[in-house]
Amino acid sequence: MENFLDTRSFQLYALIVSGTLALILLLIKVPKTEYAKKLTRSKYTVATNYMIGAFVFGYALYNAETPRYEAFSGLTMLIVVAFSSIVISYSLINLVQPRFIDSSKFMLSIFLVFLASVVLIESFFSENTKLHKVTLYAGIILFIIQSCSLIIIFDRAYKRSIKMLEKYYDEDEEHKIKWIRFCYILTMLTDMFILVYVFLPKNLIRIYMFFYILYMIYFAGNFISFLGSHKLLLDAVGHYALSEQGPLSRKRKKKNHGGQETGQETKAGDSFSTLEKSLEKWVKEKRYREYDKSREETAQELGTTKEMLQMYFTDRLGIDFRSWRTELRIKEAKEMLLTHKDYSINFISEVVGFSDRSNFHRQFTKSVGCSPKEWRDTDGHPLQKQHGNIPDRSN
Repeated sequence: MENFLDTRSFQLYALIVSGTLALILLLIKVPKTEYAKKLTRSKYTVATNYMIGAFVFGYALYNAETPRYEAFSGLTMLIVVAFSSIVISYSLINLVQPRFIDSSKFMLSIFLVFLASVVLIESFFSENTKLHKVTLYAGIILFIIQSCSLIIIFDRAYKRSIKMLEKYYDEDEEHKIKWIRFCYILTMLTDMFILVYVFLPKNLIRIYMFFYILYMIYFAGNFISFLGSHKLLLDAVGHYALSEQGPLSRKRKKKNHGGQETGQETKAGDSFSTLEKSLEKWVKEKRYREYDKSREETAQELGTTKEMLQMYFTDRLGIDFRSWRTELRIKEAKEMLLTHKDYSINFISEVVGFSDRSNFHRQFTKSVGCSPKEWRDTDGHPLQKQHGNIPDRSN
């Protein structure tokens, strides 16, 4: 039984898991679309990460007869997580925000980690213990700096991705990609935890390897699941490319030196007039209640394009379509909460167009200044209740 729990066995288990996950990722096919090209690149990057891990685990097993093998296993795990922190960061950052990290910088980082790994291994096999300690601590410091900088970059990319989703979707869609942030946090915590092997007894490295194997399986499972349901970011990224970098953004900048409108802007003004009439009819029919629709689908209902719809709300109304639609839903919810007190709050939230209950409560509180329940309990006068002018019916 002890042979199944020694360090060499865990190296073998990690090798098998890494190699298997890499193979599975390579065999998975992704639809051939513009954004899916970036998704495919991300898939290959993650698969490469597992292949690198499998190679290092195999190298550790090849040197199984090395004296101080526990310490050597800790060193190889440090190398694995150093590669992992860069590769997974690059993959997830460019997943939520394409082209956020330049590929040349990524390759340079990989080369530097490879170079540092060679130096660390050579110093370990040398007879100079002092040299090995110096290189080891220097490598650890560089690893910490690298990880901290990657965390900052990911945070920026993730926040930009959330803004991108908010511009495209009418609902709060952050909860659908929160797994990316969670998995990234888990990745960096798992990778950084390797540092304790320097200060704790070396035989604990097998415990770390056990949890690292579980982490690899968990991350791969979430990533593979995302490969089958990537349309959320696909649509939003496509819209971002058009609205921020495409012809529409350039048209907005086209003005003559006298400050007069160009032919394109005159045409846009005519389109706005038609769109206004369509919106009036759309609101009258309470089409804002419909959820799980993208900006493109809504624009088609209004007889325009998603770019023109965004331009209209930004230039004419000074508000984005998503916020405007939310206010319509909140306004109707306020009325229904008072006129239909036999209806549950969850039912009303669904009727007015909120597919997510927590999002309804958050948006209602943000807009009205109180919760839906408080609005109903005070007959729409929450401030008066706070000042004692309306009795509390809860007693």
